[in-house]
Amino acid sequence: MLALENVNAGYGDRRVLHDVTLDVAPGEFLGVLGPNGCGKTTLLRVVSGVLPATAGRIRVRGTDLRALDRRALARTMACLLQHLSVELAFTVRELVLLGRSPHLPWFGRESQRDEDVARRAMELADVAHLAERRVTEISGGELQRALIAMCLAQEPSVLLLDEPTSHLDIGHQLSILDLIAQLNRDTGMTVIAVFHDLNLAAEYCQRLLVLEGGRIAALGTPHEVLTPETLQRVYGVIAQIEPNPLSGKPHVLVGAGLDRKADGPSRPS
Repeated sequence: MLALENVNAGYGDRRVLHDVTLDVAPGEFLGVLGPNGCGKTTLLRVVSGVLPATAGRIRVRGTDLRALDRRALARTMACLLQHLSVELAFTVRELVLLGRSPHLPWFGRESQRDEDVARRAMELADVAHLAERRVTEISGGELQRALIAMCLAQEPSVLLLDEPTSHLDIGHQLSILDLIAQLNRDTGMTVIAVFHDLNLAAEYCQRLLVLEGGRIAALGTPHEVLTPETLQRVYGVIAQIEPNPLSGKPHVLVGAGLDRKADGPSRPS
């Protein structure tokens, strides 16, 4: 579905990504991890075409990303980046309908099918009851769910999400990730999502990519990637990994006040 070959990218003279090579299979759910400033958001910006790579090549279904015009790419890929500002007084329904724009003819209006797709997306993201509310009048968590609904309304084959559970309470975090995982399973939609919560990533993702200083530090299944050695090297933390008793997935345990320079978990004297 997606292939990155020796991709470099950055901002001005500052290089952020260094020789990133990655294959993402159709229908895969890939989580992207790493400390602040490691290049996670930049990776999504480059894959989505928002930020041009300065070197290397990106292919989408075998086609060079640079050969796809914006509308064609938007019919294949939806991207929700962090810090997206919505300052116009759209209603939630109008915002979600923007997701249908790549499918409309130039200067065309939404059809009944577009309205139906948008309504279903709002239902899935649990914002249908907010349809006529202005986005300037809803909470940050409600806006995040509305933006996810807008992405779903695009009916993408590839969904890129930058911290999709930010601003959400634990109940809505799980419901949104359950929804994305279900769509991933049922429709074969490829998902690449940035996470700060290692345990949520382990629960939902088939593979995890860890970035460190703009380079790939680890790539594999959650069991392969979430190890004490990798977490100490990348994040500088002492951690213990145990199976989640409810799912069997790896669960990261850390303790406050531990000596992060120690070889093992010990309290400072």
